[in-house]
Amino acid sequence: MRIATFNVNGIRAAQRRGFEQWLRERDPDVVALQEVRARASAIPHGVFGPYHLAYDEGTLAGRNGVAVLTRHAPESVRTWTGTALLRAPGETHTDTVELEPTPLARGLREFANQGRYLEVDLADAPITVASLYLPKGGLPAHLQKPGRMREAPDGGARYERKMRFLDAFARQLTRSRRDARARGREFLLMGDLNIAHTRYDVRNWRRSNQMEGFLPEEREWFDSILSPRTLVDVVRGRHPDTDGPYTWWSWLGQSFVGDVGWRIDYHLATPRLARAAVAAGTDREPSPDRRMSDHAAVVVDYDLTHTPPPSGDGRGDAYGR
Repeated sequence: MRIATFNVNGIRAAQRRGFEQWLRERDPDVVALQEVRARASAIPHGVFGPYHLAYDEGTLAGRNGVAVLTRHAPESVRTWTGTALLRAPGETHTDTVELEPTPLARGLREFANQGRYLEVDLADAPITVASLYLPKGGLPAHLQKPGRMREAPDGGARYERKMRFLDAFARQLTRSRRDARARGREFLLMGDLNIAHTRYDVRNWRRSNQMEGFLPEEREWFDSILSPRTLVDVVRGRHPDTDGPYTWWSWLGQSFVGDVGWRIDYHLATPRLARAAVAAGTDREPSPDRRMSDHAAVVVDYDLTHTPPPSGDGRGDAYGR
């Protein structure tokens, strides 16, 4: 099963730059999208081809918006608002549907309407797939230096908002993972986490320690959600102790040409599913003029027919299809 995550930075712009061709050629079974940035009525007709769409556009006009594309209609869909746009291939309606209510962790309601999280139970595999767009954040007040920032100093407001999100989302993530297990499903969190976890995830990591997305406290939070028993960084598992593969490059200058990037888009899977990964990488375009987004898609092939046994376990794992 081929599963991808892609921050498209606006589906209308991505369509003009070749998104539909990428979707046809890569032929994923599941795609998590972030920053769709379109009202339901403005989604280009036919852009998602033969896929079923589950979409939470949020209430921030022209911003955010997360979706999951699947070959088969999902068994169930959950969002933080309790509503979503569900479309079968070829449909163009804009009506949202009421979903089964999802209990929210303390502190998360502040972000519930922003179009940042959606999860589906796949119909053709025992997996719950989630698409996340985590706030970019900013610098704490003591690191903000007027004249050295692209954005106006805000006294640490964006930083504090991100830290509130991280604190609340960690609790929600544990709940979602455990709920998936209770339903007999593996759990796969994908998306733009806006945090580079280790030195191998930023090209110029020594100069990035005081930049949003690579602050020590952000990386410590990332440490806290990973473990061999809970969630595993799938791509890093396939590419240990190597730089990248990066997933984001600035539009400015020669960052893309020189591969001066950040790895901030992830597949985080429960251990048994992570062991099923047989290929993992980033769909980095060959040249700047071919870029669909400032991000690249992260694509992983999972062999769900058989997975290696856990270390020292001696038993094989088989998936029903």
